[in-house]
Amino acid sequence: MKAGNQKLKSSKGRFLLSGGGTGGHIFPAIAIAEELRIQFPDCEILFIGAEGKMEMQKVPQAGFDIQALPISGFNRSNLLSNIKLPIKIVASAWKSSKIISDFKPDFAVGTGGYASGPALWMASQKKVPYAIQEQNAFPGKTNVALAKHADIIFSAFPDMEAYFAKEKTIFSGNPIRKAFLGDKPSQKEAKVALGFDPEKPLIFSFGGSQGSRAINDGWNAGADQLVQEDIQLYWQVGVQDWEKYRQSLWKKTRGIHMTEFIEDMVLAYAAADLVVSRAGAIAISEMAVMEKSSILIPLPTAAEDHQTKNAEALVQKNAAVMVKNENIASELVLKSIELLHSSEAIKSMEQAIKNFAKPDAAKQIVSEIAARL
Repeated sequence: MKAGNQKLKSSKGRFLLSGGGTGGHIFPAIAIAEELRIQFPDCEILFIGAEGKMEMQKVPQAGFDIQALPISGFNRSNLLSNIKLPIKIVASAWKSSKIISDFKPDFAVGTGGYASGPALWMASQKKVPYAIQEQNAFPGKTNVALAKHADIIFSAFPDMEAYFAKEKTIFSGNPIRKAFLGDKPSQKEAKVALGFDPEKPLIFSFGGSQGSRAINDGWNAGADQLVQEDIQLYWQVGVQDWEKYRQSLWKKTRGIHMTEFIEDMVLAYAAADLVVSRAGAIAISEMAVMEKSSILIPLPTAAEDHQTKNAEALVQKNAAVMVKNENIASELVLKSIELLHSSEAIKSMEQAIKNFAKPDAAKQIVSEIAARL
């Protein structure tokens, strides 16, 4: 059944969303759900997630109901732990079928992750139209498998015809947090608010909530060079290394500010002359909206090396510079200094990354869904 031929089962509209395992899957799904509430004020929304995964906390915190499946991924490091995987898949499919029969959704959306597979596969079996939203330049296996029967495919990167049917694919970008879409402070205001000298260049470096040990070690080894060049560093160390580095000799008076976690990412981005980050899809989408130049360091253990593909997609358009994880010690600090001494290089990247900015991604996604109901 095509979505365009389907009438709403409920005058309010019922929407099923599934995605999780990582923030990269969860937060786009939540952003879509929030936009559904705007365009369908009386709609009913239900999430399907995986037991024990972070969506079971983040989704209720965002104000949405969620039900869990006993699903998990294939564990390559402990093959014996996969013995029960077939049972989990069957049990998850059965539970998804029951949830869908009870909830009776008008449309389903999957953003990737373990739970999306059985949830959307059962949606297709029950003739519920669905869309998938792919955050990365190299799609995950779940979304590739689900794409065949999807009514719409929303991609965060252009030129995805190698993976998805062109006639069904819309380059929408990644839905991002609403905080990035409102008024933002000027760069000088942001630097002052964070305690930095507004007249000196600033690097903003982060590696996710856990932090990145490789990036942390790179800054620790090379911070002397930044100080000598009068370059400031706003360094999010992360949970795992905070105790190790909190007693470091680097003090605010030397322009190196360390923090365990950053609450106000908009302020941090606004202050930055250069961003150093892993090449996660959501981080890239945020940088695009904030129009920031960056050095991207792909996480080498990311599934199917998708972060390298994300970084390469920007590098090919002169929208970012990539440093490989194994080259951090030799390249990170020197490349940062080189870029910050070239205002033309910075401005060129800031201009190029605008082509990846999709501030209205969630709005476009929900509008496309609404047009098919």
